[in-house]
This record gives sequence, C-alpha cells and structure tokens, in this order.
Amino acid sequence: MKKIIAIALALCLMLGCTAALAEDKTYNVGILQLAPHPALDAATQGFKDTLTSKLGEGNVKYEELNASNDIPACATLANELVSSEVDLIMANATPAVQAAMNATPDIPVVGTAVTVYNFLEGATNVTGTSDLAPLDEQANMVLELFPEAKKVGILYCSSELNSVYQVQEITKYLKALNVEVKEYPFADSNDVASVAQLATEEVDVMYIPTDNTAASYTETIANVVIPAKLPVIAGESGICSGCGVATFSIDYYTLGCITAEMAYEVLVNGANPAEMEVRYAPEFTKMYNAANAAELGVTIPEGYAPIE
Repeated sequence: MKKIIAIALALCLMLGCTAALAEDKTYNVGILQLAPHPALDAATQGFKDTLTSKLGEGNVKYEELNASNDIPACATLANELVSSEVDLIMANATPAVQAAMNATPDIPVVGTAVTVYNFLEGATNVTGTSDLAPLDEQANMVLELFPEAKKVGILYCSSELNSVYQVQEITKYLKALNVEVKEYPFADSNDVASVAQLATEEVDVMYIPTDNTAASYTETIANVVIPAKLPVIAGESGICSGCGVATFSIDYYTLGCITAEMAYEVLVNGANPAEMEVRYAPEFTKMYNAANAAELGVTIPEGYAPIE
C-alpha cells in the first residue's frame, strides 16, 4: 500500500510539474502577411491583441514577415518561419496560407482574410477564417445606390483565386438583376491603371472584390476612376477607403480576433486544425467613403456608416 501511495504521489508531482511548465511556456508564433494594407493589417492586429490577451503578456513571441504583395516571396518567407521552428503560423491572405501549407505538413497553420478555402485537399494542418461577405447583398448595393446602372465592370487580378471565385458568384447575382456585366482582369500591378482606364470608358459602375493586388494599388485606381466620375462598389472597407464609394464589409479586426481564438485552441488545447471548421465573421456593415461620395455627387441613404 505504501508503495502504491508513493507511486501516486510521484505521478501527482509529475503532473503538477507538467502543468507548471505548460503555464510557463512561451509560444513562438509566426505571422506571414501577403501585403501591407488596411484590411490585412487590421486582421493581424486583432489576432495579436487577442492571442496575447488569452496567453498572457510575455507568454507569446511573434515573428512577423510581410511579402509586400510579392506572391513568390511568400514561399521563401514561409520556409523562414519553418526554419525558426515556430509553434504555429498565422497566414494572412490566400497566397500566404498556400505558401505556409506547402512549406510544412507539421506546424499548424491558421489562415485569415481568405475568401474560400478551396485549396486544402490533402492538407492535414490547416484551418482558418474567411472574409467572404454576402455577394448578393453587394450586388443589391449597386442598384440601391445607382438604380439607373445598366452595365457593371468588375476589376480584379486574374491570378488571385479568391477574386476569380467572387467574380463568378457576383456575376450571377448582377445578371439576375438584369445588369450587364463585363470583366476587367489585370495580370499584375503593371496594368492596373490601363485596365481601369478602359473600364471608365465602357461601364456605369465598377465593382472590385476582396482582391489583394487591387487593395495594394487603390491610389492608382482612384487616380483613374475619380476624375472619370466612375463610382466603385468595393468588396471590403480597405479598398473602399482608397478608391470606392461604398461597401458591404466585415470588420477585419474582429476576424483577426476569431483567428486568434482558433490559434489558442490549437496551441493550448491541442485542437487538430484539420478537424476545425472554417469560421466566418459574425456580422457585416454597409459603409461609405464620404470624400469620394461627395466628389462624385453620390447621395448615400440612411443605414450606411462612414469609413473612418
């Protein structure tokens, strides 16, 4: 009996030490962000604020890398995080998630600001949050603000899978509203201005989905569409703040917070990313760019919040 008690006591002491070590653990979290722009920046900040709060100040260290919208560079940066042996990678935007997924089958990857996770076949270590807003509501917004519009142009980067998906879906909704749709794809930043200029000559309203390349060049787009008096409905608030008039958008900071909650479940509670469902933003907001609306003479109805 004494021997059994001694063994039990030893086990208790061991478990106590293990718990203490878990409490004292410092987590190393890698952050790979595709590009610097307001939406992605907000998601990263929400992630860091929430995860730091949940783990405790001093219990988490971040290694942050930004690809500056250079998609091939994402692979190099993802490999750097793997070499650093981080405990988890938060990948911000689709190319970053894809790069992290390809760089490691072992380190958990939690994505954010991804529209659709239709590239996860075979992945065993990836989950995340989606920034997909209701595309039918965005289509309705076009005619709510511009009831006389007959032709809508969609400006997007043809190499971004998220954008291609959104273009296909919103085209269905716009055509159901008897609106003609014309696509204006651009290959990269070099032809954004020329493609946007072409659209100003052919359509009544422009729609830009949650496109990372477009988001990085909103000033370039604004310099084309604003003088041409072509209004832009944007897929998210960051693009709208740069070159748009209105959007039906999520709060990217909140999305980052949700992403952090998922990361916490993986790091602390041992959740398996492959078994975690993709999570979505809980609410969406009609927003408008007051300066651009005034410049274009667009009257914004009640129910829209100004982008600050």
